[in-house]
Formats: sequence, structure tokens, C-alpha cells
Amino acid sequence: MAKTFTKLTRPLMRKLAAGEKLNEHGITFERQASGDGVFSVNVMVDGQRIHRVIGRESDGTTRTQAEEFIEKARQEARAGRLSLPKGRKLALTLRDAALDYLERLRESGGKDLKMKKMRLDLHLVPFFGDMALAKIGSFDVERYKKQRQQETVIVRPRGKAIEQTAERAASVKPATINRELAVLSHLLNKASEWGWIDRPAARIRRFQEGQGRITYLTTDQIKRLIEVAKADGNPVIYPFIVIALETSMRKMEILGIRKENIGIERRIIYIPAVAGETKTGAREQPITQHLADFLAGYLEAAQPGTPWLFPSPGAKSGHVMDIRKPFRRVVEAAGLDPDQVVRHTMRHTAITHLVQAGVDLPTVKRISGHKTLAMVERYAHQNGAHIESAMDKLQERLKLA
Repeated sequence: MAKTFTKLTRPLMRKLAAGEKLNEHGITFERQASGDGVFSVNVMVDGQRIHRVIGRESDGTTRTQAEEFIEKARQEARAGRLSLPKGRKLALTLRDAALDYLERLRESGGKDLKMKKMRLDLHLVPFFGDMALAKIGSFDVERYKKQRQQETVIVRPRGKAIEQTAERAASVKPATINRELAVLSHLLNKASEWGWIDRPAARIRRFQEGQGRITYLTTDQIKRLIEVAKADGNPVIYPFIVIALETSMRKMEILGIRKENIGIERRIIYIPAVAGETKTGAREQPITQHLADFLAGYLEAAQPGTPWLFPSPGAKSGHVMDIRKPFRRVVEAAGLDPDQVVRHTMRHTAITHLVQAGVDLPTVKRISGHKTLAMVERYAHQNGAHIESAMDKLQERLKLA
């Protein structure tokens, strides 16, 4: 028999002021400060309490959907398919699971913890937080994707003309949402592995991403940048750019180099695995002979009494953490666009030139420290000259013409 609602009606919901709410038959409608309304349910099903946010009024969510959710939960309970984690009286919510998830990863040396925590805190927990982990389904994920697509981010201008350039709003990129979905997927899979849930209920479909354009510098641009950096007053920017271009190392891998981890004779820089930060784990980074000679001279003149190649006594870490300002300065002085040529461009440049020089992709992967060969293959399409050269070599070897 259908429920009769006398409080939770459309006219009364419209009259609600910000912060006010209506509750009836386990369904709550709350008017938020933004003017949007949120439907949630809080009911007991077979002795288990289910508290879950159903959705926003602006997304098209209605009271009927909340009623249908409650009825479905009761039907599943009758069929013995409520799927609550064993040994728990209450369903484990994503909010609570997120804390245990991050702690377990931290204890086991999990990677990229800082970004995982940020994506959980800013986006995933606010949306899925009160949902039972075992009950997050594909429909919920699709609602999340839709909501994130409708959100905007403020893009603030950088550079000399900042006073004359207004801030602008931009849509959240599919790649950004995909990174968030990757964290959700990893959390759900780990929850299954750790016995918190039987198996993830959601099938997470990510957005199709384009290959994107990889910005890299030509040899002439590299020469101009190096000359400007060498003349700059900042003592770190020149060696930073040299190391980046001759290794393809990431920014924090370079700034966090310890003197003891530089092997001049072996021509390597050891990159340790830093819990929660390093993407690919510990590895030995090959370096050129030119860079080995450069570092040998740099070490001789380096500040004694510190383990860091780029020390910074005032920094909590003990070493330089950011070189954004001097980097932008030398990029502009070299006649390049600082909004296009960023610090990570040095890595793209090194990898692209390795590929264009004819180095095989598995070797490039070994040098760059990428996780997969597919990530390196993106660089194979930046310029067709090296491919044409390879075909010319095949023609010369076969001599069919």
C-alpha cells in the first residue's frame, strides 16, 4: 500500500527556507543555503539502519526516487541480499571507509596518498560519504559524473598581466573526473580485498580521454632557455633545468635529490620511494656523461653540512620545494610562453627527443620511469620525422627497389 504524505509535499517543500527540513516516512528533504534541495533516507531494514543521500533536486531527484530506494532495500532484505559487511552491525559508509583506506595505504607504503586524500576530501566523501560502501552502484557513479560535469572551477591568470586579466570559470575536465573515479574504484576494490564488502556493486565507466597535445621544446628553444637560466640570479634554476632535460625526472624527484644518491661513476641517480608521493617506487635513474660531469663539479662547490643537493634551511623538508617563480622568469626571458612551457614540459621534452632520436620505447620507459609502455607511446606521435627515418632504414636494408 502506497504511503500517504502530508508533510513532504511539493508545496511545503517549496516554502522551506535555507537550513530547514521536512521528514516523513524515513525520507528527509533539506533546503540548502544555495537554494538547492537534498533528498535523503534514514530507515531501519531488518534491524539494520540505512542512512543514504539520494540526490539533489537540481539533478532531477524526486521524493518518488527516495520511496523507490526504500522499497528496493526492503525487497533485497527479504531476499537475503542486503550485502552488509560481515561482523558489522551497521553498514560501513564511504566516509568511515575512506579514513581506514588511507591509513592502511600509508602503513603499507601506498603511492600518491596526498592526491588520493585530496580527491576523497574535496569530492568523493561529500557526495558518497553517507552511502553504505556495499551499496554504491553504477547509477550513483553516473550521478556523480553528471554533477561534476556541471560544476565549474575558477581559473586564475598567471604572469605579468595578472592585474589586467580577469578570473574565468571553466568546466571540470573529463581527465580530472577520471582521476577521482580511479580513487573510488581503488577504494572499492581494496574494500573487497580486505573483506569489508563482498564485492563492489558499481561498474565504474570512465570518460573517454583524448591523447592531448604534449608540449615540448625544440633544440633551439632549449639552447635559449639554458643560456637565460645560466645567467639568472637564482642558484637552483639552471641546474634544475639541466637535470630535467637530461634525465626526464619529475620536479620533486629533482628537488629532493640527496648527495649520497648521486653515482657519478655509475652514471645514475638513485630515487628512493617516498611514502605517499613517489608514483613509480624506488628506481635508479640513468644520466648522461655530460650530466655526470656537471654534477661532479656542482658537488665540489656545494654547500657542506647538508645531505641535499638543493638545500633550503627554512623549509620543513630541508630542501627547496618550489621554483615556479624563477622558472616562469627564465621562460619569459627566453621568449617562450610561461603558460604553455611549465616545469613538467622539461620532462616531456626529454622523453620526446629520446623517441625522435630512435630510442626504442621499452628503453625510453626505463629512463623515464613510466609505469606502462602505453604511457610512453603517446610521445611517438609528436613528430613523424623519426618514423620516416625508420622506414628509410628498412628500405635501405631490404633493397627491394
